[in-house]
Amino acid sequence: MIQLRNITKSYRNGFSRTFVLRQVSLDIEEGEFVTIMGPSGAGKSTLLHIMGLLDEPSDGTYHFIGEPTHEMTDARRTELHRTHIGFVFQAYHLIDDLTVYENLETPLLYKGLSRSERKSKVADMLDRFGIVAKQKLFPNQLSGGQQQLVGVARALIIEPRVILADEPTGNLQSGQSEEIMETLKRLNREDDVTIVQVTHSEKQARYGDRIIKLVDGTVKGDLPAAELAGEMPAEA
Repeated sequence: MIQLRNITKSYRNGFSRTFVLRQVSLDIEEGEFVTIMGPSGAGKSTLLHIMGLLDEPSDGTYHFIGEPTHEMTDARRTELHRTHIGFVFQAYHLIDDLTVYENLETPLLYKGLSRSERKSKVADMLDRFGIVAKQKLFPNQLSGGQQQLVGVARALIIEPRVILADEPTGNLQSGQSEEIMETLKRLNREDDVTIVQVTHSEKQARYGDRIIKLVDGTVKGDLPAAELAGEMPAEA
């Protein structure tokens, strides 16, 4: 599903060049739950944004569901992003002046669905995530965990092939974090949604199948999540 080859991302700084990613090559199969880990500044979020077609590499090739994104027009990249990729952000990124219902409906407007189709899909998401009673509330009237549930529902409503989650539990308390991670795991197992998450947490990483270790913009490890659980103590 995702095939990265020699992905490099750099920025010119005067006469020098700063590298964020260096020669990253990576394959992610459909139905996998992959975690990207590494210290701050390792390039994790940049790599996720490239996968999500929110950013472009300086060099290298990226094939998404068999299509060469590095050769696409901006219009085709935008179409792929809107129809196949769901994003979940640490800061939720809900639209403050829209209700929960309207936040869920917005991605469907971009897809050009009819009013009846939008109504049906939003109702399904509200019911599935247990937030029917919250549909008329605004984001600032919700807890952090509730806002992130809405964020996950919004990502899923377009029926994406992949969900990209950037520190999805970074602002949540432990109980709320577990709820979000269990939701993502269930989506992966029951709906066969491919999930790629970025996290600093070893505990959250163990919800996935595989862990990519990124250090200084390069891949330094690729191992099953079970090996991380075996080599490192569980978090308190």
